[in-house]
Amino acid sequence: MTTKSCSFFGHREIEISNELEHKLFMTSESLINNGCKIFYFGGFGEFDDLCHKVVSELKEKYPHVQRIYCLSDPRHLQRNKRPKWLRNEDYEEFIYLDLEFDWWYQRIYYRNCAMIDRSDIIIFYVEEREQSGAYKAYKYAKKKRKNIINLYS
Repeated sequence: MTTKSCSFFGHREIEISNELEHKLFMTSESLINNGCKIFYFGGFGEFDDLCHKVVSELKEKYPHVQRIYCLSDPRHLQRNKRPKWLRNEDYEEFIYLDLEFDWWYQRIYYRNCAMIDRSDIIIFYVEEREQSGAYKAYKYAKKKRKNIINLYS
């Protein structure tokens, strides 16, 4: 079975319900059972936090799963320069995806695009909001014809 990868994107502020958490858990577990081993995280917002929580719970049952944090700043590859909230025990690896732009907001957008490019499946929690970074990532993934699961609808 080929190893697959997944990334997550959603709005910064969401209403977390038991139903959403259950859907995310069942979807992620199904992906693991179908060869998904690598989960990429960007870590900005409530949906990202929920995804990390769910994958971390699944990691207890499926220890081969890898949680990889995709940094938006190359300085954060150095452990002593990394934000305090990024703890080593929460991820198996920290990576920096080489990006074309160096302004903070654009850096986040291009990091998201690089995560999508590396992913076989992308789980979204996004509604159509033109100014939303999550929605911009969704449009990019559609343009790249990626396998998309949107838990919002």
